[in-house]
Amino acid sequence: MSTEEFTEKRRFIIQLGKALHKFGTPAYRLESHLQNVAANLGVTGYFLITPTTMTFVLNHDDEQEYNHIARVNPGELDLGSLARCDELVDELTSGQRNLAEAMQRLADIQSRPNPYGPLLTGASFATVAMGFAMLMESSWNNVLWSALFGLLVYGLVYLAERSTRMADMLEPLAAILCGVGGCAVALVDPGIDIPVVILSGIIVFIPGLALTIGLAELAARDLISGTARVMDAMMLLFKLYFGAVLGMTLGRAFFGSVAFVEPVAVAPWVHWLGVPLLSLSLAFIFRARLKDMLWGVLAGVIAYSVAEVAMLYFTSSIGIFFGALAVGVYANLYSRWMKAPASIALLQGIVILVPGSKAYIGLNAMVSGEVMLNQVAIGPQVFLILMSLIAGLIFANVLMPPRRNL
Repeated sequence: MSTEEFTEKRRFIIQLGKALHKFGTPAYRLESHLQNVAANLGVTGYFLITPTTMTFVLNHDDEQEYNHIARVNPGELDLGSLARCDELVDELTSGQRNLAEAMQRLADIQSRPNPYGPLLTGASFATVAMGFAMLMESSWNNVLWSALFGLLVYGLVYLAERSTRMADMLEPLAAILCGVGGCAVALVDPGIDIPVVILSGIIVFIPGLALTIGLAELAARDLISGTARVMDAMMLLFKLYFGAVLGMTLGRAFFGSVAFVEPVAVAPWVHWLGVPLLSLSLAFIFRARLKDMLWGVLAGVIAYSVAEVAMLYFTSSIGIFFGALAVGVYANLYSRWMKAPASIALLQGIVILVPGSKAYIGLNAMVSGEVMLNQVAIGPQVFLILMSLIAGLIFANVLMPPRRNL
């Protein structure tokens, strides 16, 4: 292999790694995928990936070695771009594209704007909040007000995409405004459950999925990345909770306290409507391709249904284990059938099961002593659910090995 050819291949590997990291690929999956790509290109590669740094060591026949270290920002889920990068690698290794064409295509994928635009994305934020309130079997008052707060949160996200200062304070500011807004709404609708509506409004920020991915990285013995991701998730949770407490404190100072009037709860079957609504809305927020959305919604329905049925016979944590096992097998089958990354179906399904909201509720109970939504002993529940999720995904990969690493 000539020096020019080696240079071209390692440039592609490095750019591919940065792109996949940007699109939210977990470290242990990204490292394995890059090793396979490098091997297919005739290059020996060693990689160390964390949420904020990337280290590449590439060589060929021990004659040419290249080290590259990059400081990066934590990635955000972009399932559509992730799938396109996976297709690009297949096209390159099968000879449909050369390296120059692959580099150009990779640049095009990274510069691709949000395919769904601000209106559809904003509507998705509102319906995510609605779907979560339905899952909590709250009242219709809370469901409708949650949608309004979801729109408020997206307005801040829209501004944060255009302002670095806004991005730095996005999550706590969103929680503060939801807290103040909840107290203001209580003046005209005393049936609003302020803590529940705040949680529904900021649910897109609750780092349950990040916490689960971090623990999965730890289970895969990717200790540096797993520890960093778990600590980042915990700090985000603390910022959100502080913002909510500050917002409610300011709101009560501005508007006073209003006696809570218990509204009529939604019918018991309504939470089943919240599952596909939540999954479909998250598909737009995660920027999944239209042809992949139905598979993602089905993953959410499978995960939730299996978990609910299993909970009839076992404890809640064991029910989550079976839900994670079912969606893990389904995602790996999807990867084989559709020749696409398993993460596309897996993440849209597993997000229904992650206990991010329970972690927030547990933090509230620990700090304030108040119990939300009649949830007791929430701390041990969160721990057991997280462990059940990880165990279910591990068993799923044993029963049905994935076709590829992504």
